[in-house]
Amino acid sequence: MFDPGPVARRLTLRPWPGFTRRAWQALRLGLGGMAILAASMAQATPPDVIISADFIEPTTRYDHAILGDDVEWGALLLQVDPCSGCGDGQTYKLIIRLPENHVFEDLEPRIIEGDDGPSLVMVVESSLTQGARLSLYDERGLYAATPFIGRPHRWLAPIGSADLDGDGWPEIAYIDRPHLAKTLRIWSLQDGDFLDVASKSGLTNHRIGENFITSGIRDCGEGAEMVTVDGGWSRIMASTLEGGEITSRDIGAFTGRASMDRALDCR
Repeated sequence: MFDPGPVARRLTLRPWPGFTRRAWQALRLGLGGMAILAASMAQATPPDVIISADFIEPTTRYDHAILGDDVEWGALLLQVDPCSGCGDGQTYKLIIRLPENHVFEDLEPRIIEGDDGPSLVMVVESSLTQGARLSLYDERGLYAATPFIGRPHRWLAPIGSADLDGDGWPEIAYIDRPHLAKTLRIWSLQDGDFLDVASKSGLTNHRIGENFITSGIRDCGEGAEMVTVDGGWSRIMASTLEGGEITSRDIGAFTGRASMDRALDCR
């Protein structure tokens, strides 16, 4: 079990995806009173892979109820395959438990691929005093997180994760305060850290009390697009990221969840 604390663990030295977990073996040999130090590189170990993630330990310690009720979550249950591709079927479970002044204020955990290959879990994590942030967890605890919004009862609604600008690094996108600021924010995950990329106002994806989020990421053959609605809930908007700038276009009327589903299906 882990107490992740309020500060993200920053990982460094990521030379190339897939080559970050290596074992080195040092051999000390004696020859005629002389010591020779040799090193050999062992076979790279396959990364741990998170195969399922669930919220557990419901709690009412945060009185926000933005998703329709006052029940949030105090812990994250992960099932992990420690040797992906080995075919031995051996997995283990672990619990990541938040401190008492934090909750998972979200609908479900989302498993995504990290910037160095291993899987990560994307969640909305809220502080009882500082509001929400977007957090990424792996089997060792907190991997990276955006800053808290800064006030209690302030929330964000995830859109998704993809390489939005084709630079080889994954981005994450969410709507910052979908009922107030209505601002699309994009962060790039690079070397275990979040870099602020771009933002654009006038877009949203959630209404107070709804237990679903009205958005997603699609690729209709011309690259990744973030699909949301406009601030007035009348039009469906497709946004792209290029050169650090967000461009949005109207792709049709918003008439309910079915219209959003059609848009995400490129129909």
